[in-house]
Amino acid sequence: MTARLRGPRTPRHLLPVDQLDALALPLGDDGVVAGVDAQGGTAVLGFHHPRPYDVVLIGGLWTAQVLALRLAATGARIAVETGRPQVWTTLLHAVGGEAGAGGAMSVHEVGRVPPQGATVGSPVVVVRDCGMKPPRGRVSSGPWQSVLTLLPYLSPVAPRLLRGAALAGVQRVSPQEARHLGRLLALSPQEVGALPALGDGVTLWCAPKDRQFAMIQPTDAETGLLGVARRLD
Repeated sequence: MTARLRGPRTPRHLLPVDQLDALALPLGDDGVVAGVDAQGGTAVLGFHHPRPYDVVLIGGLWTAQVLALRLAATGARIAVETGRPQVWTTLLHAVGGEAGAGGAMSVHEVGRVPPQGATVGSPVVVVRDCGMKPPRGRVSSGPWQSVLTLLPYLSPVAPRLLRGAALAGVQRVSPQEARHLGRLLALSPQEVGALPALGDGVTLWCAPKDRQFAMIQPTDAETGLLGVARRLD
């Protein structure tokens, strides 16, 4: 029997066996709360898996930092790879981490993330905040170690990263970017039309067989630490 990781508890649902393949989007009761959906239900993203797991977020720093803060609160270790360490300083100090060191969170220069030693009892999330054209990561995803790559906009490397991602998040983009993403992610016309008008803090999460909009509702502590939701840094 495999030990079950406990997370936020949400109502359970039963499905016939022949419908299990439809559960493509990692939304469940073990993971990090990514916001509320259109019906007001809790959207929970599962980042920790016994296989390599890559996530791409085309969006703002604020959303990436809220997710990092919440993942750290679940017990995950966060390793941030960034060319702008100053924007992570407040969050780093809030969770008791250190630049270039271990602990709940660590911040590293681009290309300088050391091996993290992820395990089922000590999962790791590597956050790559490396600009529009992030170089290939020195540390890749693996068992119990996921990689979240933040892209501020749809960059030339985005198609390659999206093809290799198990999960993609898209925030407000231009109509031209929305049309391009519609082709890359096989979005519906309604989803493509919604992307240029998304509010701050709203993300369309996409897996191969499912789509879901989620709006982050920050806690008072998160707002005090990171400010209000914003798409632009």
